[in-house]
Amino acid sequence: MSKDVVIEEGKKLLLSVFCAFLYAAGINLFVVPSGLYTGGVMGLCQVIRTVLADNFQISFQAFDIAGAIYYVINIPIFIIAFTKLGRRFFVKTLVTVTSMTVFLSVIPVHVIVNDAMASCIVGGLISGTGIGITLRMGSSSGGMDVVGVLLTRWKRDFSVGKVNLFVNLALYGICLSLFDVEIVVYSVIYASVYAVAMDKAHTQNINVEANIITKANTTGLEKEVFDELGRGITKWSTLGAYTYDQSHILYITLSKYEVSRLKTIVKKHDPNAFIVINEGVSVDGNFMKKL
Repeated sequence: MSKDVVIEEGKKLLLSVFCAFLYAAGINLFVVPSGLYTGGVMGLCQVIRTVLADNFQISFQAFDIAGAIYYVINIPIFIIAFTKLGRRFFVKTLVTVTSMTVFLSVIPVHVIVNDAMASCIVGGLISGTGIGITLRMGSSSGGMDVVGVLLTRWKRDFSVGKVNLFVNLALYGICLSLFDVEIVVYSVIYASVYAVAMDKAHTQNINVEANIITKANTTGLEKEVFDELGRGITKWSTLGAYTYDQSHILYITLSKYEVSRLKTIVKKHDPNAFIVINEGVSVDGNFMKKL
């Protein structure tokens, strides 16, 4: 990778680590003290932690062991991310989940508010925003995020949101048989607030189309787009109506969050290139969805 790419990815990784802290703070300061359960794999880990504490009389004192359980469960998911989703995504996810586990372990479980509804809303906003920004930075919190992306590539009508919905239905069904109904109801409210906050911070797969008009040789530009973004390019030669100069038009469909990197690549090879971006296009066919 070039120096510019390393710097850019480093900034995204640091922001992902900070957002992992936000997520852990939302969980340990609002969700856990109220006895609530998050959705997805983390929710499953919380159920396991509760079963261990209640049935085996294991005391975890002020720390929430669910974070460590979450990390162990994510080990096979890390392997899948490395083999199926690329090295860069794997590294970001590994760092983010490791940071999240550390923060969940070191941030003490402490009661901030005594009202369960307030805990649902505030905890959902903080943790959901944290994970949403993490996804926007091209990383993930592991768990169902990675599984959802894999299923999306396998079957086009899948999405990370749908996968989380199915898992949460099963999880809260288990909680309903183990815990008080009131806890389950508040947990569902938390999960709803969390999902909305995450979507606001990161709207998944906002597709855009980019038309790049350039008179420069595009060989290097095309190679860098292939290598750095993993996107295909449709190219054709054109003729300027006013100058009759030969030029090229490159057509690329990509995610909204890849546009800034695309512009950096284009300006590097041709500072005078003309770039047209259309947002929110509908794409069908062989198009790779990303987080």
